Amino acid sequence: MAENSNHPPIPVVCVLIERDGRVLLAQRPPHKHLGGKWEFPGGKVETSESTEAAIVREIWEELGCLLILTEALPRFTHAYAETIEMIPFVGHLAPDSPGPTAHEHVALQWLLPTDIAAVDLAAADYPVLAAYRELRNV
Repeated sequence: MAENSNHPPIPVVCVLIERDGRVLLAQRPPHKHLGGKWEFPGGKVETSESTEAAIVREIWEELGCLLILTEALPRFTHAYAETIEMIPFVGHLAPDSPGPTAHEHVALQWLLPTDIAAVDLAAADYPVLAAYRELRNV
């Protein structure tokens, strides 16, 4: 693993989009970092962008959906080749939102929170899942 203690963590947002007791997962393309892994959709926060604005923008770009945020989960850092600060949210699709479409992922699936750990999840998403399951008591 690369030494990255001299650089501040890269802020990355993600969201657990809830629908009918399930949460949306997205599968990363094979040619990208962590290719084939499943993740909670999101991405990097741009300079001078709030974390809330970043996740709403990312979901629009990646999935073509309008998002309503309902809660924030605890932030934490995770070391890949670079250290990220994971900034997770919980939300749902806006009533007038189109359904999600995989613009930047190869697949999407809605899973029960108790079934998510069975998929090949990106490492930084496991603490997000644990915080979510604790929040929802599942």
